[in-house]
Amino acid sequence: MDLGLHGKVALVAAASRGLGFAVAEELAREGMKLVICARGEPALRTAAQSLRALGTQVIEVMADLSRADDVARVIERAIGEHGGVDVLVTNAGGPPAGPFEAHSAEAWHAAVRGNLDSVVELVRGVLPGMKERRWGRIINVTSIAVKQPVDNLILSNSIRAAVTGFARTLANEVAPYGITVNNVMPGYTATQRVEDLAQSNASQRGTSVETELARWESQIPMGRLGEPREFAAMVAFLASTRASYTTGASIPVDGGWIKGLL
Repeated sequence: MDLGLHGKVALVAAASRGLGFAVAEELAREGMKLVICARGEPALRTAAQSLRALGTQVIEVMADLSRADDVARVIERAIGEHGGVDVLVTNAGGPPAGPFEAHSAEAWHAAVRGNLDSVVELVRGVLPGMKERRWGRIINVTSIAVKQPVDNLILSNSIRAAVTGFARTLANEVAPYGITVNNVMPGYTATQRVEDLAQSNASQRGTSVETELARWESQIPMGRLGEPREFAAMVAFLASTRASYTTGASIPVDGGWIKGLL
């Protein structure tokens, strides 16, 4: 299937590893020009080199997207060197695990800055250009937690739900401009984030990482964790010209873990 993405520009946040890198890699294979950002310079540089090896143009910007000035710098590079952003993929590392009483007020503020404010400011930066060109794709990496809360993840359950409300409202506002806004909800996927969560749960319950991973696998109808490339494929489709009539949706990539009808 021709996704119609060759030569277009994608900005992928938190793209040095995990789901963000998998998405950037998938879009690179579709011939997109990339702007990627992350906080860790060595990992970001390595990711950029791997993506360039696929024959695509890559701009890498070290940035902490919880800081508005860093977001502005990323947007400035993207517009200055590529003229604009056609596809925005918002993404951020999940906030710390733990129950409500384990998190201070500052932990809540940090989660908002990292997982909600970063989305809002990235969208604020790219939206005027998308409206002017009357075409754009905004795709937010959220979580299965917004449809079925995950134990021990009260920060993520709360803040990613806020992103969902923002995106669903924005989708209606920008639809007349040919811009779609969708969320993709990763389930338990073989990434460092899931390893870290398994370690946190194991410490609380006195079990092992292997036990926690096996417990999740037993809850997934497909009987296994997802692979980052499986998640990235869904993002690439939503970014495509073929997905022009899908907007305001939250789509799980979870092997059937979510039990709800909607």
